[in-house]
Amino acid sequence: MIKKLIDESMAKSPWVFHINAGSCNGCDIELVAVLTPRYDAERLGFKLAGTPRHADIVVVSGPVTAQSKDRVLRTIAQVPDPKVIVTLGSCPCSGNVFKGSYSVVGPLDKYVPVDVSIAGCAPKPEAIIDGLALAAQIIKEKREKQ
Repeated sequence: MIKKLIDESMAKSPWVFHINAGSCNGCDIELVAVLTPRYDAERLGFKLAGTPRHADIVVVSGPVTAQSKDRVLRTIAQVPDPKVIVTLGSCPCSGNVFKGSYSVVGPLDKYVPVDVSIAGCAPKPEAIIDGLALAAQIIKEKREKQ
């Protein structure tokens, strides 16, 4: 009974941890805009986590650089299972304009399985909210399978 209560409460409030893997900050600004009163993703239950150990959803922005790769992978490993990994913008998916650069070792899905990709450079806040809603549905399904 207690496990059911915990599962129900966690399903309604997914916590998001954001990792910048070397981005230009365009996606980061849009993610912050999603949390402000205009778009207010918190009304849907999303809350930024201060530590990866409290997160359910990991949002990665920016191309994965040689300098950030180990830190990104170590941070993702700290997120408890089940977790959902979301790429924010075109950079973590393909490298975007940074593809082919000497310092880019991405895409992210080369190293970890990505559950949701939010396209755009930078993606619109509406697309980010839609992607986070999809991630919340995926985390719910993963928890039910456990």
